[in-house]
Formats: sequence, C-alpha cells, structure tokens
Amino acid sequence: MTSEQINHPPVLAEVTDAFYRYETALVTNDVEVLDELFWHDARTVRLGAGENLYGIDEIRAFRAARPSKGLDRQLRNTVITTFGHDFAVCSTEFTREGVDKIGRQQQTWVRMPAGWRIVAAQVSLMS
Repeated sequence: MTSEQINHPPVLAEVTDAFYRYETALVTNDVEVLDELFWHDARTVRLGAGENLYGIDEIRAFRAARPSKGLDRQLRNTVITTFGHDFAVCSTEFTREGVDKIGRQQQTWVRMPAGWRIVAAQVSLMS
C-alpha cells in the first residue's frame, strides 16, 4: 500500500462523516441509525465495557435494552485512518461528566454496498 492510499482525502472525509454520524446517534440514543451503521451479519463483533456481543442480533438486543440517559460524552484524541478506498479504523477516548474513568473506543469500518459499516468495535474503561 502506498502512502497516497492512506487517508486519501475523499475517503477520509466519508469515514469521518460516518464516524460522527454514529457519535451523534450514540449520544441521542438513535437506535435506528446505530443499527444502520453496524454490518448486519452474524460475524459482527462488539466487545463492550461490560459485555461481549457476537452478531448483529446480540448488538441489536443490547441497544434496545440500554438506558437512554447519561449518554453525553466528550471525545478526545480521535484518530481516523483509512487504508485504500474500503477500510478504516477509528479510535477515540471519551469522558463523561461525573465519571472518573476514561473511556476508549475503537471501530473497524468497511465500505459495503450500502455504505460504510462497522464490522468490529471495542469499548473499554480505564482508571
């Protein structure tokens, strides 16, 4: 892969838009958009701060049961890197008011026929 294929500006802009669309949906609990942006497949994985979810059905069930309050957060150290035209990794840290722990989130995005989708995600907390 050549350096021109990493963070190619149009691709980086697309993934950045998808990432922030996901972030907005997350803090507003827009379950429909959150579901849209995950790959609808049994091979999709989301490893959370307190749960391991395998497949879109488990991810959907988690989203449906999740409380809709206290979701506001501030992002920091966000890094979005694209590789070629169809693959990207998004990493960020987040903080929440009144919470001492720092959250970390990493997502793997792939361009699918329907657009950019998260195929793997991990969320963790550290002191």
